[in-house]
Amino acid sequence: MTILERIVADMKQAMRDKNEVARDTLRMLKSDVGRRELELGRAPDDAEVTEVLLRAVKTRRESLEQYEQGGRADLAEKERKEVAIIEAYLPKTMDEAEARTTIEALAKELSASQKKDMGRLMKEITARYRGQIDGKVASKIAGEILQ
Repeated sequence: MTILERIVADMKQAMRDKNEVARDTLRMLKSDVGRRELELGRAPDDAEVTEVLLRAVKTRRESLEQYEQGGRADLAEKERKEVAIIEAYLPKTMDEAEARTTIEALAKELSASQKKDMGRLMKEITARYRGQIDGKVASKIAGEILQ
């Protein structure tokens, strides 16, 4: 079952359960994936759907931060719930220790040992582990590894 098929099935279940937050969030995701499909001119694969989901999480986290700064706890809570729903469809993210081990192994595999190899290493991390390693964490660890 593809990610999109899971989203549609869960959306239908949320409708039956009258879970408005899940229903609305999943409808929005389905719509975002539909827009991506129009851009591509074909059905997106799971990797492309994951990119859409990552973008959705990022925008909601930014909104969450804005709501918290503005003192809107009710809207911030809604954004938190939406992020939790979306993250259920994303691959498990690595903690910093797992990410460090993975990035060190990848640096050895690519024979990357100097700062000038940072771009090549980051490109490979992004290609292989999109959605599993946060970009900021990856950049920090790669900077520490490469001397």
